[in-house]
Amino acid sequence: MVKDLTVILQDRPGTLADMGEILGKAGINIEGICATTYKGEGAIHILVEDSTGARHALEAKGIEVTAEREVLVKEIEDRPGTLGEVARKLANAGVNIEVVYLTTKTRLVIGVDNLEKARSAI
Repeated sequence: MVKDLTVILQDRPGTLADMGEILGKAGINIEGICATTYKGEGAIHILVEDSTGARHALEAKGIEVTAEREVLVKEIEDRPGTLGEVARKLANAGVNIEVVYLTTKTRLVIGVDNLEKARSAI
């Protein structure tokens, strides 16, 4: 089962490369990624199959995994309006989206406040 891991890195050249190399050397494939920076830090969300292996590899090199969560991963059509349609279904079900990003193979990753309700809605 894929999981979203959150990692906070320093906002400086090389930190994302370090993280990618660590995971690569551990044989962990990054299925999806979202990264933003703010006030000197980078909040990185990575989607991985082997969350335990990813956590061990990163933490062994001093990179803390600050959160791990099960997320919805939905195959979507690559066309205008698709995100709005999915988000509207969740909103109508009273589900709050906390993180969203695209992955390889046109899949949408959605972290929500109520996973079971979200699964029912879409």
